Amino acid sequence: MIKKISLALFLALAVNCSAKAQNFNKAKLDSFFTALSANNKSMGSVAISNNGKVVYQNAIGYSQINGNFKTPATIKTKYRIGSITKMFTATMIFQLIEEGKLSLTTPLSNYFPQMPNAAKITIGEMLSHRSGLHNFTNDSLYMTYMARPQTEADMLAIMSAEKPDFEPDTKAQYSNTNFVLLGYVIEKVTGKPYRDELKKRITSKIGLTDTYYGGKANTANNEAYSYTFINEWQQQPETDMSIPGGAGALVSTPTDLVKFIEALFGGKLVSQKSLDQMKTMRDNYGMAMFVIPFYERKSYGHNGGIDGFTSMLGYFPDDKLAIAYISNGGTYSTNNVIIGVLSIYFNRPFKIPDFKTFQLKTEDLDKYIGNYTSTQIPLKIAISKNNTTLIGQAAGQPPLALETVSATKFIYSAAGITLQFNPDKDEFTLLQGGQNYLFTKAK
Repeated sequence: MIKKISLALFLALAVNCSAKAQNFNKAKLDSFFTALSANNKSMGSVAISNNGKVVYQNAIGYSQINGNFKTPATIKTKYRIGSITKMFTATMIFQLIEEGKLSLTTPLSNYFPQMPNAAKITIGEMLSHRSGLHNFTNDSLYMTYMARPQTEADMLAIMSAEKPDFEPDTKAQYSNTNFVLLGYVIEKVTGKPYRDELKKRITSKIGLTDTYYGGKANTANNEAYSYTFINEWQQQPETDMSIPGGAGALVSTPTDLVKFIEALFGGKLVSQKSLDQMKTMRDNYGMAMFVIPFYERKSYGHNGGIDGFTSMLGYFPDDKLAIAYISNGGTYSTNNVIIGVLSIYFNRPFKIPDFKTFQLKTEDLDKYIGNYTSTQIPLKIAISKNNTTLIGQAAGQPPLALETVSATKFIYSAAGITLQFNPDKDEFTLLQGGQNYLFTKAK
């Protein structure tokens, strides 16, 4: 599943920071990743590049777990990068624009007239999520076919059947549909498969040896599976990569990703004019880019999520700094990992978490088990348990192992979710993104 993660990716505070990056505490950064790994909080790989030189790399956890057989991850392990793929797709679209084969005002109807509002939707609106095309991955039916190969005709039938969410260019709303279609546009314009154009226009051009259009995960090729942690690591189902296409089908490494974004900002892939258009924000969306702040610093990049993989890629132009982290499992959010890494890199105060949790007995959880609904949002949540771990599962979504904070408070830090229970009233309050929702247990 291609997941959209919150745009509030990094901590943003207007305070002074004058530390010199070249003096970062490598030992502390190593200790941070050791703590994440030792407490089963994250598995994945990171790369930091400054002024074109990789200054830090690390990999934690495993690329494959099969009972007692475990393959340790390395900095050469390849991961699905989800929606970071959109930056590659947009780069190729802008290359075609510079070649005079497309324009930002080219209507979608030139290629796919069967899509709703196709004559009114432009390439530029699709790049900036202003098309109004419904996001097909939000539908409940998505989970029923995500693991099966789909042809272009199959996907067009699925996407064209959905009513638009709004009129083109009236607002911005994230939709994977835009970039699946843009991937198809690249193929229509060039007459070549997306994977071939990717190799010709980007990966071979700048020497990305570990970035390509993915298929079924191949551990023999050092590709990772993804996992969730519920008392132990459990492998996640795989999306068939024929589905996300130009929206999320690429495989890469953090080292390749920082090289890519440096080349993009260094004028090696598109012109400065095209880059400026990609960077221009309207309603918090650029063209396959977001602004990602860290205190007074500002970076540009994208995040990604597919199956159990999450990822982030950012570039700080003023510091000539690129950072990428890809995770194939864990309960500690990629956002929090990046905050920790940047805090240590820029010599900001940062205490490595001890990851201590409150301990409850399995029978202590029984009073929370049941099916809950809310009058505030149309969402059903089932609460169950696995030994001493409380499990929350929203309808149509995978189960989430909740961390115990107190006798009545549980969190899922990877998504910033808190559940505060009131067992006497058979209810809990869900807190996420500054919003509170009351859920009541069905009788």
